[in-house]
Amino acid sequence: MSEHFLTDDTKATLLLCGVFSGDRSIKALSQAKYHTLARCLAREHMRPSDLLDTNNVAQVARGSGLDTEHLQALLSRGAQLGFAVEEWERNGIWLLSRSDEDYPQRYKQHLKDQAPPLLYGIGDRSLMHRGGLAVVGSRNVDADGEAFTHNVGRLCASQQVPVISGGARGVDQTAMQGALSAGGVSVGVLAENLLKKSLEKSSRSAIAEKRLLLISHCHPTARFTVGTAMARNKLIYALADHALVVSCEHKKGGTWAGAEEELRRPLPVPVFVRQGNDAPQGNNELLALGAQAWSEEGGVRESGVR
Repeated sequence: MSEHFLTDDTKATLLLCGVFSGDRSIKALSQAKYHTLARCLAREHMRPSDLLDTNNVAQVARGSGLDTEHLQALLSRGAQLGFAVEEWERNGIWLLSRSDEDYPQRYKQHLKDQAPPLLYGIGDRSLMHRGGLAVVGSRNVDADGEAFTHNVGRLCASQQVPVISGGARGVDQTAMQGALSAGGVSVGVLAENLLKKSLEKSSRSAIAEKRLLLISHCHPTARFTVGTAMARNKLIYALADHALVVSCEHKKGGTWAGAEEELRRPLPVPVFVRQGNDAPQGNNELLALGAQAWSEEGGVRESGVR
């Protein structure tokens, strides 16, 4: 990925929403503000690339209620963009915007305006389009939950079903490692430091073998925040055909919030939950919201993992 291969739409989106190393003087547009701008562009029958013509900026600023000088300052960061793209390319990082053909249609269809304007990734991007089983749960999972999760990962590998998870400590990493250790495929949707995660020894070989894809809606060196982690949850579900919640606390934490958010959608991804005496209360409470019980026969069969 070099700047030469970025479409003009993607260049404009990156200038508006991108965060570049060493440049904190201008605040990039939030996802909410970008959506406001995108709706204005649609009304005006324009595309992001039209903002590269400075004559159009004032018109779009008026229509979107955004500050003209702020937009102009963001769009003038061409030099920073060039340096950033060169650095990302050197580290094997690719970039997509919503206007690119390879951007996941699952995000546009499932998330609508909540689809992130930019996606950064390392690995075979075709893995984003294969669907699979989203496996989510607590960072502090107990031994029974950990063993269950690892077995699910291996089962997915045996049936050539990708495991999609968040890459965090606990259930996320266990599910992904279970799949990869059995020769399977996994997609990690990260909320922080994509570059650092990609350099881990366990990740490098799987990425090289095209069995692991890491993506993030945050810039490649972003630090963890609760906000980015919560925003990431919907991205995990949206890439999957089905989801499995291994463990969650009732009305507490990101796992509960992500599952509740998904179950309340008009057309949610089917969500399964682990059952049993060792399952936490939150799992049972999700059943009341529309989740389904997972079992080695029923859950596996209904989820498409056969």
